[in-house]
Amino acid sequence: MRQIQAAVVRDIGGPFAIETLQLDDPRDDEVIVRIVATGMCHSDIVVVKQEFPLPLPWVLGHEGAGIVEQVGAGVTHVVPGDPVVLSFDSCGHCPTCTDAHSAYCGDFMRLNFAGVRSDGTPIFGGETDVKGGFFYQSSFATFALAHARNVVKVRADAPLDLLGPLGCGVQTGAGAVLNVLRPKPGSSFCLFGAGAVGLSGLMAAKLLGCDPIIAVDKVASRLELARTLGATITIDAGSEDVAARLAELGGVDLAFEASGVPAVAHLAIQSLRTLGTCALVGVYPAARPIAFDLSGLAPGATIRQIVEGDADPQIFIPELVDHFMAGNLPFDRMARFYPLDAINDAMADSSSGATVKPIIRISE
Repeated sequence: MRQIQAAVVRDIGGPFAIETLQLDDPRDDEVIVRIVATGMCHSDIVVVKQEFPLPLPWVLGHEGAGIVEQVGAGVTHVVPGDPVVLSFDSCGHCPTCTDAHSAYCGDFMRLNFAGVRSDGTPIFGGETDVKGGFFYQSSFATFALAHARNVVKVRADAPLDLLGPLGCGVQTGAGAVLNVLRPKPGSSFCLFGAGAVGLSGLMAAKLLGCDPIIAVDKVASRLELARTLGATITIDAGSEDVAARLAELGGVDLAFEASGVPAVAHLAIQSLRTLGTCALVGVYPAARPIAFDLSGLAPGATIRQIVEGDADPQIFIPELVDHFMAGNLPFDRMARFYPLDAINDAMADSSSGATVKPIIRISE
């Protein structure tokens, strides 16, 4: 058992409060990681707002990066001192896991959102009601307890404080394009929602030679960032008729819906041309269905919901690091650092659109 500092959310809407907790020791298949920095993701915020109603209180955070501190007896792929990125957990033995699609693990919900270990025992000891193990890490903390399957060793020459978002947001967006859509060069690509997930998809689309690359958003600064990352056309959804602009272009081959807004998903689906594909990668609110007009759906169109980029983190995250180090995936342009005691500022700036990808810097 070790004493840690963690950002705890107890009330709907926040705020986070820094509290002292007792983190349990690792079991045979677990790893303790000293967290260097953690990305803040939309999935954290929807829990705070209870749009994804996991009963509070929680230690959230699921884009952790840090240094291995201690390993369980059965862990062999990392040792103390290794730099690592934390991602989602999976069982490793269900049909989707054994078929190399661990993002669709049959036990995904329980392993990542139960708030306790798989046997029901707590992550945090002592007299506390705080739940942990969010994505089997809860990395808004000085130390995190993770499962061996979601601890990914990364190259030592990469800037570790930047790498946490590869565990979810960047993996989700880039993976949806690189692993699932796999567009041919010259395919038209339209991003709806220029947040971290969407812009990661846009960077991957540029990497694979999509043209034109269109970005749709209401925040001018995000559209400007999209242009610097490869967008050839931008559409301000706050002042322009998006449907009309896309119709003028003849529709798109690939619509990438990352806003999580059902009405925008409807627009993305209806923007498809013949044999086009709409990828749904946003986090959508409960009980708000996505509606679309079947009679107006493009012939041969595909609507595909994609989780975590359909990625195997042990393989894909090191590939993303290599792309970043080679200058092909400059996700650092989306990032802004905040200290742990400014985590509420990070959440506010993310919610307003002022910051695309907040990263909470916790230790050196």
